[in-house]
Amino acid sequence: MKEKLRKLSAYKWLVSKQSKKGMNTDAVIYANKRLIDAAEDAAVEQLTNVACLPGVLEPVLGMPDMHWGYGLPMGAVGAFDKEKGIISCGCTGYDINCGIHMLRTDLTSDEVTPCIRELVDTLFTNIPCGVGAHGKLRLGRKEMDDVLLRGAGWAVDNGYGIPDDLNRLEENGCLKGADPAKCSTQATERGTPQLGTLGAGNHFLEVQIVDEIYDGEAAQAFGITDRGQITVMVHCGSRGLGHQVASDYLKIHNAAAQKYNIRLPDPQLVCAPAASKEGQDYLAAMRAAANFAFCNRQIIAHWIRESFREVFGRRWEDMGMYTVYDIAHNICKLEEHVVHGKKRQVYVHRKGSTRAFPPGHPDVPEMYRGVGQPVLIAGSMGTASYILAGTEKAMTESFGSSCHGAGRSMSRHASLKKYRGQRIKEELEKTGKALRSTHPKILAEEAPGAYKDIDLVVESVHGAGISKKVARVIPLGVVKG
Repeated sequence: MKEKLRKLSAYKWLVSKQSKKGMNTDAVIYANKRLIDAAEDAAVEQLTNVACLPGVLEPVLGMPDMHWGYGLPMGAVGAFDKEKGIISCGCTGYDINCGIHMLRTDLTSDEVTPCIRELVDTLFTNIPCGVGAHGKLRLGRKEMDDVLLRGAGWAVDNGYGIPDDLNRLEENGCLKGADPAKCSTQATERGTPQLGTLGAGNHFLEVQIVDEIYDGEAAQAFGITDRGQITVMVHCGSRGLGHQVASDYLKIHNAAAQKYNIRLPDPQLVCAPAASKEGQDYLAAMRAAANFAFCNRQIIAHWIRESFREVFGRRWEDMGMYTVYDIAHNICKLEEHVVHGKKRQVYVHRKGSTRAFPPGHPDVPEMYRGVGQPVLIAGSMGTASYILAGTEKAMTESFGSSCHGAGRSMSRHASLKKYRGQRIKEELEKTGKALRSTHPKILAEEAPGAYKDIDLVVESVHGAGISKKVARVIPLGVVKG
């Protein structure tokens, strides 16, 4: 399929709807030449499959971090008409509302570097992580239902944060319309003991140093003031609860596709008409899982603050440890966008993609409305991460979306064959970084060489104008599940 790509600009490529029978829309990929040359043909094929689904809106989008995923590639966006379109659990993925929570501090690298090993050890002790890890909370069913309904608001009301945190989270940390009753008992039972846990795989916690500031005004608004400033980034999602919701609804949407005679170009793109019971039930369950993830990251952020207090002997408020933003990756949301010159309600599936709303948008937190929404982009543990800002061009071109991270360049299996975790740890520690993980295997799976070049990914979205660079941060301490 890559042979059908046509260059539109230095950062934008087109797969025309005439390229393949059944495509209802074009597919557009944002990437520079090096990334597009390295893109998987299978991922491009997946984009064209999504373009065949009913009610899909022009165009289906691939981001520069795109790679093959379940149904819709990771690093992609598919938007569908509210009335004639579909809702697809395959287009949202298993780790519902996997996302990033970021804290800024007043601390400097000079203050933190001498005690980074103690700090990383403390974070590793205080924040449960690893596959199937159980947390420190013991919730009953009613409390769990409250978490699924209220998201991060539950955490703050129970002492895991302050009300101002909620003002700085996407959707204030709570998607309306969640219904815990639409989650299976198995999903709830998997999630209950895992609240407040980091998980494994590509989930991480990093203590970072601000390495570069590109946009002083936006950086100042986000609380990023100087090079050498310390930030903290958390990447995790809805744990076993979200995975079980996805597993349950893949079966339901498979049956729904047959029931409503939806032709599936790929069986992984199971879906239901947006207005159907199967579509709306999934939406209510997915929102509940998303709220679990918002709550999970808020609780972890609270324990990060406590860990810093334990190491530095100061109140977190005195260290300026305030929330920058919390952003969702894998999610389906009903949003208003201009399509063919008219405002329309559309279901936007972002999978491995982030919202990137511009200055002035009412859904951007008030304190950021002058500069645009923070767009938090995670690199690998050996490279930089970025803070970007949303733009008006994202609203007109990409359904208000941008990339989410570096994106894998090789599978976990291939990475395990190529790398050794202990060697990765030794090499990174030689550069002054402190690392803790539950097993060396995790470090091999997540080796920096298994990811695309984050600088090229960010150059692509910045060059295309769908988000703009604000600051660059580099890891000093890393915790992996």
